[in-house]
Amino acid sequence: MALSKEWYDAEFVDSESESLHRAPSIEYSFYNAVKTGDMEYVIKNCKEDAFIHLDGTGVLSRNTLQNIKYHFVVTTAMITRYCIDGGLEPEQDFAETVKTADSQGGLTLKMDSCSTVRQVADLHHEMAKDFTGKMVLQKKSSILSKPVTQCVDYIYSNIKERITIADLAAYTGLSESYLSRVFKQNLGVSISDYIREKKIEKATHLLKYSDKPIIDIANYLSFSSQSHFIQIFEGFTGLTPKKYRDRYYKSMW
Repeated sequence: MALSKEWYDAEFVDSESESLHRAPSIEYSFYNAVKTGDMEYVIKNCKEDAFIHLDGTGVLSRNTLQNIKYHFVVTTAMITRYCIDGGLEPEQDFAETVKTADSQGGLTLKMDSCSTVRQVADLHHEMAKDFTGKMVLQKKSSILSKPVTQCVDYIYSNIKERITIADLAAYTGLSESYLSRVFKQNLGVSISDYIREKKIEKATHLLKYSDKPIIDIANYLSFSSQSHFIQIFEGFTGLTPKKYRDRYYKSMW
């Protein structure tokens, strides 16, 4: 599926035809909830599967699956716009973001792999909650001290690497003890716990959307061993990586 053509076609129709949309207040409330980091509203909307209730939104394709995929592209574009308007840094334009949003191929390939409406809906929900989470962090960042913001950015950019407090101290130019104290004061968790949490978040994506062996995921995220990865993963999710993949990978694809 050539996303670039789909994207521009969907954008054109979205901009030019009011018949595509249900009552604007419904969609705009959702977009605004994402923009403001209202996770409670977004989760409720996703649980209700509002995205796949397309009455009043118009038809972009007579093929049901293709139609929902087009709506996914339009919705992702709108959410991106709202979030950028809300202060999220536009690291790259929308089309590039969709192509490279994740090391396993981003939203484009994930959407291409979907073979049912349910799978597209689940991907939509994950995308919306991911953007909402970014906006929550964006709001926190506005009140975070500069070194903590630097640490968060560094961890995000180097999540595949083995990251130590010493690395972050060197990066920010602060002592390890002072940085650790300020970080916990700002975010309520220790630096080590925050790093582990973000690595496990990345691991859940890889388990859902790739067929990489568990040992490869452990190595990719620089865990000291597969057993250590399993222990940390289970501590955060309540499931072993294998059980997590069995539950979510099969249901998604």
